[in-house]
Amino acid sequence: MEKDEYFNAGYGSVLNLRGEVEMEASIMCGQNLNVGAVTLVKKFLHPISIAHKVLTDSPHSLLGAEGAELFALEKEFPTVPPESLISENAKKALEDFLQHGVFGRTEIGIENKADVGTVGAVAIDENGNVAVATSTGGMSGKAVGRIGDTPQIGSGTYADNHIGGVSTTGHGESILKYCLAHSIIKLMEGGLSADEATKTAVEGMTSRLKNTAGAITLSKDGDVGMHFSSNRMAWAYIKSNKIFYGINKDQELVDDYVN
Repeated sequence: MEKDEYFNAGYGSVLNLRGEVEMEASIMCGQNLNVGAVTLVKKFLHPISIAHKVLTDSPHSLLGAEGAELFALEKEFPTVPPESLISENAKKALEDFLQHGVFGRTEIGIENKADVGTVGAVAIDENGNVAVATSTGGMSGKAVGRIGDTPQIGSGTYADNHIGGVSTTGHGESILKYCLAHSIIKLMEGGLSADEATKTAVEGMTSRLKNTAGAITLSKDGDVGMHFSSNRMAWAYIKSNKIFYGINKDQELVDDYVN
């Protein structure tokens, strides 16, 4: 999905005020609470893979900018020309921002292809191990060097085998202030279902901070939670050989899943 320009991650990431891609990603393992995250990544197509390597091969949890680049090169990740990560959609989104000052978009583009969304994934295996990964290019028109919620564990990503896992998208400054992913986890720990906890926290953040967000959640028992206060959010999950998916509010489509 980091290669799909209709998502705000990898190729197609939105641009900062200097017209550059600066990406970030995080991954967390719920079994031992190990994490890996990177931020201000410019020359690599798959920042989530670098984040995973930080989790497995680094004594640190979060690397940024030059440090993330040096680590990626040490681990032999191939570089790409930074301009090759820039899509026409991302250019248009920056133009829209510069003309209209619309900051912190959280929508995903169907009607407006300039609006794209973060990539997030939550999974649980047959042994009950929960893992979460999130990758994004941030906000269109962001300041050079801006760091959002995605690489900050507890905001954009959280996983705990004892409870479940969450990946978020939306207005990054609000998500990190609210610690949205961890807020959902704590509500689940307090007894709410994955769906109830996700809706309660997302709407709570929007009510308090007046910005929108969305989240996908799995409980340790495999129950699914999904909610967004934005107009749209692309989502999908696979369960019992069925794929459930949608993008608009109150939309749920179902197909047979063939692996």
